[in-house]
Amino acid sequence: MKVRFLASALALMVAAPAMAENGPPPSVPVAAPAEPDAIPLYGDKTPGTSASEQWVKFMGRDLAARNVTRPTITPVLPDPAKATGAAVVVAPGGAFMILAMDHEGWSVARALADRGIAAFVLKYRLNPTPKDEAEAGKYMGEALMKEVGRPMSGDLLGKSAAPADGKAAMAWVQANAAKYGIDPARIGMIGFSAGAMTARRVGLDADTPVRPAFLGYIYGPQDPEPIPANAPPLFNAIALDDGLFPNKGFAIAQNYLEAKRPVEIHGYQTGNHGFGLGVPGTTTTLMIDEFTAWLKMQGFLTRKDSK
Repeated sequence: MKVRFLASALALMVAAPAMAENGPPPSVPVAAPAEPDAIPLYGDKTPGTSASEQWVKFMGRDLAARNVTRPTITPVLPDPAKATGAAVVVAPGGAFMILAMDHEGWSVARALADRGIAAFVLKYRLNPTPKDEAEAGKYMGEALMKEVGRPMSGDLLGKSAAPADGKAAMAWVQANAAKYGIDPARIGMIGFSAGAMTARRVGLDADTPVRPAFLGYIYGPQDPEPIPANAPPLFNAIALDDGLFPNKGFAIAQNYLEAKRPVEIHGYQTGNHGFGLGVPGTTTTLMIDEFTAWLKMQGFLTRKDSK
């Protein structure tokens, strides 16, 4: 039963929360999609190869990738007439073993661009999984089972290159800010599940070369952690019926308050884990607009040339 739940939890991270109780939704191996705008994250020094990647389509619509060894960053830019000058690095989730590129990457980036925010989708390196789909599913379920109750200190995050790639992505956007019409002081990061954990490490680790101006922490673990005095403002959203990170309160937000750093909490009544841009019929569909409103309240969407 426990393995079944964890397999369902993995499905939640990458596909359809409403189907969790029935086990993972069907997935079909597909050819890798064309990514003409993807840029190697480390330039000529970018490791790995795209040939290692294995792509699947969940529920006939959502593309996800495993065994990513070559990290990239893909710009998704707003109409210049709507551009605010703010930018966000988008980190999809997937337990550091798969990346929900559609559900928590490209679709989120397009939603941000529609709201005048330049988005940069990070395809970070993943922990390796078996090539065979059935073996991979079993492997991922067992790996998740070992993480129950300690996601922020477990091996999945601990062995992942995602935090390093996240830090490199922030530095890359900062270095290319002028090219994209971005204000270097208004570059943040939003992450979902494992991507939220990645954003948390990028935002709070002392060795981050370019600390994000703000963090969107979407259905990440709420476990406590000391908050540095220069921690970026935090937008924290999670469903209270989250099946992967059961409700333990909002310790990370309490730590932010104790450190006197800006934080906003959205605890949705229902939506489970992996709701992405929202589950129809629930208030999780408001998340991206609430995040945008919060950015505006913080002053991150105000152009320097605005009167």
